[in-house]
Amino acid sequence: MYEKELNVCIDAVISASKIIMEIYNSNDMAVEIKSDNSPVTKADKAADLIIRTFLTTNFPSYGLLTEESSDDLSRLKKDYVFIVDPIDGTKEYIAHSGEFSVNIGLSYKHDVVMGVIMIPVTGEIYYGIKGDGAYYLSNASAKPIKIHVNNKTNNLTVLMSRCHANQKEFDVIKKHSDVIKNQKAVGATIKGCLIAKGDAEMSYRFSSNTKEWDTCAMQAIVESAGGYILKFDKTPIKYNREDVYNRDGYIIINSLDNYLL
Repeated sequence: MYEKELNVCIDAVISASKIIMEIYNSNDMAVEIKSDNSPVTKADKAADLIIRTFLTTNFPSYGLLTEESSDDLSRLKKDYVFIVDPIDGTKEYIAHSGEFSVNIGLSYKHDVVMGVIMIPVTGEIYYGIKGDGAYYLSNASAKPIKIHVNNKTNNLTVLMSRCHANQKEFDVIKKHSDVIKNQKAVGATIKGCLIAKGDAEMSYRFSSNTKEWDTCAMQAIVESAGGYILKFDKTPIKYNREDVYNRDGYIIINSLDNYLL
């Protein structure tokens, strides 16, 4: 199921990553500040155009929500909606940390059903399909390897944002220091990918400023790998909403036993 969607999305993230890396290596990013105070570069815009072209050409009846294009609210009447972040981690991109990604998620009737994430600097690709598991490719031509969260419930590693960590995270980590033993700073949705792969167990986001395109693809991968992305009422994030902000924050965990607040 979703074989065509998956293949088109993989082709799209590979094509977008090529232009992203060309601009990344040229140092000619043309940074602007958007109305919400977040940065945007010409790479964001170029990648957005590439991805939109792939998706609208192959799936003209699907809705589309993407960070760098105006919101066409006709998507609210669609069952299938692609949710796109051409560069997740633009601050990391500008800082040349290497920790940014290209994200394409697919929702069906507000539930996430598929997601593809590519890390342009390394060439790694992660994808997840509801009911079919999560997979990792070390590069675009590699054979997909099935991945799964680990089952650890002690000696936990928490992944923290390089740009958005806040005091609530440190307070929770301190409160549960008997089981949370390790901290690591990781950029963008790479945190969710590493948890899906079994390399860490949890990550918090207490702020209300993330949006659907920040979490959709990642949620598909984490859930397909056996993990969870939950709001702080223990319910999953829903998609294709009129208000695209994830105002309640969220936690990424490998096991419900690690729902620690």
